[in-house]
Amino acid sequence: MQITVPCVVSLSWKLNDAQNRPIDELSEPVEFFYGGDDLLAKVEEALAGFEAGAGVQLQLEPEHAFGEYKAALVCFEDRKLFPEQLEVGMAFEGLPKGAATPDMPGDAIYLVTEIYPDHVVLDGNHPLAGMALRLDIQVRAVREASDDELEARTVGGTALTVLGGGTATPTNSMLH
Repeated sequence: MQITVPCVVSLSWKLNDAQNRPIDELSEPVEFFYGGDDLLAKVEEALAGFEAGAGVQLQLEPEHAFGEYKAALVCFEDRKLFPEQLEVGMAFEGLPKGAATPDMPGDAIYLVTEIYPDHVVLDGNHPLAGMALRLDIQVRAVREASDDELEARTVGGTALTVLGGGTATPTNSMLH
C-alpha cells in the first residue's frame, strides 16, 4: 500500500541536528496517522507515495520543524512559586500561579533551564526550536486507518512530539 491521505504509517528514524549530532533515535517502529496531526507537513510531503521498506532522508529548516527560537518565551519567576524539589529540565504546563511575567502563553510547556536562590528561568520554546534537523526515516508498514483514528486524526491517545506539531516533553526518551 502506498502512503496516501489518510492512512497509518509505521516508522522508525534517526534524528540529527544540522551537524549530524544525534538527537533522537526511534529504533522500534511507531505508528503515526498520515494526513492528520501526528507528523509535520514537510515530513508528510516527503513520505507521500512511498511504500513499506522505503527509506526517506530530508533536512528540515526551523520554519518547517519547530519554528525559530523566540527569546520572548523565556522568563524569570520567583523561586518561591515552585516546589522545593526543583531540577533543571523539569517541565510545567503554563506558568505557576502567582507568576509575574505578563503576556506569556498559558498553554505552553515551560522547561526549567536554570535555578537560582531567588528566581527560576523558564523557557516556553520547543526544545528543538531554532534548529535545522536531519531525518533518516524508514517506512516499516502502511495500513488503512481505523474509523477511530480517522475521527481523532491521530494514532493513540497522546500527541507525538518530535515529528508532530505538539508540545515536547523534555526528556530524550519521550521526544517521540
